[in-house]
Parts: sequence; C-alpha cells; structure tokens
Amino acid sequence: MSKQDAPNADLAELIRTIPDHPKPGIMFRDISTLMLDGGAFAATIDRLADLLSGEDGAGPPELIAGIEARGFVFASALAYRLGCGVLMLRKRGKLPGPRVSVEYALEYGTDMLEMHDDACGPGASVVLVDDLIATGGTALAAVELLEGRGSHVSQALFVIDLPELGGAQRLRDAGFRTESLIAFGGE
Repeated sequence: MSKQDAPNADLAELIRTIPDHPKPGIMFRDISTLMLDGGAFAATIDRLADLLSGEDGAGPPELIAGIEARGFVFASALAYRLGCGVLMLRKRGKLPGPRVSVEYALEYGTDMLEMHDDACGPGASVVLVDDLIATGGTALAAVELLEGRGSHVSQALFVIDLPELGGAQRLRDAGFRTESLIAFGGE
C-alpha cells in the first residue's frame, strides 16, 4: 500500500518531519503543522471520535484524559465533541492542591505524572488521549495513575503511532484497546 493509499494519508501529509531532532537519528514528527489547518484539525477530532469503541453499548466515556501538553489540545477538542469532561494529566509540580502521582522510567532517568486527587474516582469511565505514542512509558504511567484511583480506562487514542518503538503494543499487551490514526515507520 502506498503512502497515499494509507488510512488518513491526508492528515499524515500535513505532519512535518524534522530529521535529527532532538538528537541525531531521530525523525521528529511535528504535529503542529496539522494543527494549523482548521479543517484537518476538525477531521482529526472527528476521526478520533470514530475510533471510540461502542461495542459494550456504554456510550461515550465520562472523561477524556489528556497527557501534557499536546494531549490536552486533542483531549479537550474530543471531549467537547463528545460532551464529556476533560482530565489533565500533568508533569511534576504543575498542579495546585492535593494530587496523586506516579513515577515512571524514561530512557535516562525518571519522570512523574500527576492529577488532582479528586479528578476521577472509582468506576469513572475514562479514555486516554495523546498526540503520539512512542515507547508507551508515559501512557502506561497515565493508565496506572487513573486506574489507581479506581477509574476504568476503556481505551487509549493517539493521532500518531511510531510502531517500531512498541508503545502501542505494550498497551495492548497490558489489556488496553489502543488505536491511532497514523502510523509512521522509521523512514
């Protein structure tokens, strides 16, 4: 299948690739160029909404959880489209008041995700959204944080997947339905 025949090829064409950023050998996928196109951004949100599973008849989730920072943009627009709330998963030290956190491993060191301790609770239906999934460490930490409060993460949605880094597969292996609009290989 050619790149033009791939699903969501129209959106993929709007994502700029920046070679060797942030370090040599990395092909950075810059989603800001897609976000600058109002029609493409709207189509992205509509297509993410179409990926939501409705197999159990439960309807839309209560909350869309977005991972800082670009995930906030997609989560907010999707929540608006679906008529549900937005939950922000922030980096360490950004939230005021009582919060819960989870530390997770990075390639070199650790990082932390936090949310307000009253942002969601037992039984809340949550869909996780971010712009891109690479190794999956941040997404898995987000799921741990949400489910640690008793919420149910029904699905994880991403605009971009970098499949050779294995993050989406790690989420699937952990039992989470994981979907993305666009997959970029290492080209």
